[in-house]
Amino acid sequence: MRLVTYSHRERSAALGMVVDGRVIDLADIGYNDILRFLEEGGKAVRRAERFAKIAEEGPRFEDVKLHAPVPRPGKFICIGLNYKDHAVESGMEIPELPTVFTKYSNAVCGHGDPIVLPAVSKKVDYEAELAFVIGRRAKNVKAADWGDYVFGYACVHDVSARDYQLATSQWTIGKTFDTFGPMGPALVSKDEVADPHNLRIGFDLNGETLQDSNTKQFVFDIPYLVAYLSTVMTLEPGDVISTGTPPGVGFARKPPVFLKPGDECVVWIEGIGALSNPCIGDD
Repeated sequence: MRLVTYSHRERSAALGMVVDGRVIDLADIGYNDILRFLEEGGKAVRRAERFAKIAEEGPRFEDVKLHAPVPRPGKFICIGLNYKDHAVESGMEIPELPTVFTKYSNAVCGHGDPIVLPAVSKKVDYEAELAFVIGRRAKNVKAADWGDYVFGYACVHDVSARDYQLATSQWTIGKTFDTFGPMGPALVSKDEVADPHNLRIGFDLNGETLQDSNTKQFVFDIPYLVAYLSTVMTLEPGDVISTGTPPGVGFARKPPVFLKPGDECVVWIEGIGALSNPCIGDD
């Protein structure tokens, strides 16, 4: 199942399911947004699958305007230095515990939306990431039970203003500028992904591949992260956890590569999709 939040003609920010290249409006069966769908869990999935067999043909996927599949996550949690090969390129030791920071809802934008490069930063960097989305309230979850709590996966672009991020020991300020959290193009249910820990992941800048790795390089896998985070906080349906970036980021290159107006960014993940966003200046 691939879920999207989309607009098309008179429909604004609707929840849809992509079937055979068409988008079926799930508001027709009472699901106006992704959070209500996730809160109903298996019941919502079964209703949507039945509805897809009788629904009228919707607009083509390529003709709709895509928003972030989870437009306003209650929590947008990010994990730093979670690829062994990225920790090495950053000159940092492989962490013994997850490095956790956050983005806020102001950072969230969708496929095709512009990344606004702030005038106050000259070192805006790219980071391709796999995110998983919580589908069921989770507290003190055992790692072995992680699959009961994860609904699915999406591409995330963890845009980072390095000059703000690295000015102090706390990273969040450099991570949560407006539009610094592109997400999409769809939320892919976990049953469509055989193994989230063996997916090719990368980033293209203006058609050139600058990141190309595999999620098998995770330091902390998804079962560990669900267990670890849920011992600290209650995870709720619609919470987004972004699992870190592979090597090849701009600040580690020689010379460094930072984003500039006119750049085209594409985060791509095997089996999940490709998230594309242009860069514009902060006029």
